[in-house]
Amino acid sequence: MAVIIVPVLLLLGFLLTLLSLCIVKYCPERRPTRIKTHQSYHSSTHRHTHTQRPSRRDHLRGIDGQQASIAANVSSRSAAECQTNSGCSTADVHRGHNRGFSQVTALPLHFSIDPDNKVGLYRARMENRDVILRVLKANSSEKQHFFGFASFVSGLGPHPFLPALLGVVSEPPMIVVEELQHRDLLGYLWRCRQSSCEMTEKRIFTMAGQVASALEYLHSQGCIHGNVGARSVLVGGDLTAKLWGLGSAHRRRTQANVGAGEDVEMKKWQAPEVLGRRAVSQSSDVWSFGILLYEMVTLGDPPFAQLMATELLQYLQRGKHLKRPTACSNSLYSLIRSCCRWNPQQRFSTSELIGTLQAGERSANGTNVIRVPEPMNIERYLREAGYGETHNYAVL
Repeated sequence: MAVIIVPVLLLLGFLLTLLSLCIVKYCPERRPTRIKTHQSYHSSTHRHTHTQRPSRRDHLRGIDGQQASIAANVSSRSAAECQTNSGCSTADVHRGHNRGFSQVTALPLHFSIDPDNKVGLYRARMENRDVILRVLKANSSEKQHFFGFASFVSGLGPHPFLPALLGVVSEPPMIVVEELQHRDLLGYLWRCRQSSCEMTEKRIFTMAGQVASALEYLHSQGCIHGNVGARSVLVGGDLTAKLWGLGSAHRRRTQANVGAGEDVEMKKWQAPEVLGRRAVSQSSDVWSFGILLYEMVTLGDPPFAQLMATELLQYLQRGKHLKRPTACSNSLYSLIRSCCRWNPQQRFSTSELIGTLQAGERSANGTNVIRVPEPMNIERYLREAGYGETHNYAVL
């Protein structure tokens, strides 16, 4: 019996000794390793937070409240590319290459925005390019119309004087358009009053010719713009003018019950036949183009400022017309009058308009800068142009 017990005790003693040696040897190393790993995790997290937080502030600078949360959401998303030359449908939103956005900031607008406005505008960077993001803020019931607009614009095809549609994102619902540095022409004209830019008659003919080229292209696609005006023209860094504001054209294409007098937002830019609730035509766009020329030569004055919008049709019926601005040459004023004839058949066609503008550009004065001494009074402009105080000014 003793012979059996003694070896067992010796074996147990050996095992206990071995176990003690293992504990002494390995446990001290485990504790520092665990602490080291814990510290490394927090240290790397701290460094990541330290390096990332300033850039995120930069991305969201100038944004607060709801806009900040939208912008943060946008900056964490990627765009599904939808090429303009291949058409864009709602299904295309879910296909394509990934495109990340950075430096997302809210885009300030000139006028107060309708609180029910459903689209937020943001400036961002995409693949080293400045872009504008039109982000839908409404519920899902608006998505079909929102993406339908993108499909409509893409279906028009590319043109050098139409802003390029660069892509569409499904969530959040977003349309990506190229950014034009000087934004809308109306704001650019107002800045020219403060001598921050130089507008000459030659420049008017050049920019107007670019808009007319875009308008002719739209007409060739069977599309009546219906909203021509300085607010609907965007200006690039090289002063290239591109025609935008295609919302009314899209509504006319997709909604059968859009009335002739309801699809153009601004009464004082409408042709007499549109004011009289008759059919909208390509000639109606030419009339509005004449008003655009008036805006350009006056550096953003509203047309028919002395009239109420409700008085305009009777004023035109009596044979009255836009008065000649002080800085307007005979050739430019003659062009305005040719666009704004009462009879639509007597107005220029877009091809005649382009030819006249090109001839005017060759002979126009390119040195005398148009000056308007007083800055623009926004409240007076809203009143004289017929805007409501909460009119949605966004054209992108």
